[in-house]
Amino acid sequence: MPREDSHFEPGQSGNPAGRPRGSRNRSTLALEAIFEGEAEALSRKAIEQALAGDGGAMKLCLDRLLSPRRDRSITFDLPTIETADDLPKATAALLRAVSSGEITPSEAADIGKAVSAHIDAITAADLSRRLAEIEGIRR
Repeated sequence: MPREDSHFEPGQSGNPAGRPRGSRNRSTLALEAIFEGEAEALSRKAIEQALAGDGGAMKLCLDRLLSPRRDRSITFDLPTIETADDLPKATAALLRAVSSGEITPSEAADIGKAVSAHIDAITAADLSRRLAEIEGIRR
């Protein structure tokens, strides 16, 4: 049944013959067609300007050459965390790894978030177990 403020059923498009998903702007397509034949010349010019010291051209070239930073795999000794009491040992290991240069502070922060989520899960499981024990005693 249509809503009172609309003539259309829920999930029904107001313009079924409208623009298809994924279609591209005509202006974008036109520009791509123009630049397609000039891509090599434009690239050479940008490189020439970068080599001549143009900061904007350097940034453009380097942004295209260097891929975005991706997370790397980290290996260091982190004590097993089975209870909340194990948390101080884990955070001490993180601090040692940062201070020795084994991992970066931002990597330690990311690991700290994972450790915190793990402690939250342990705490929730412990509370659930304790509640079940209490409810079992009351019956």
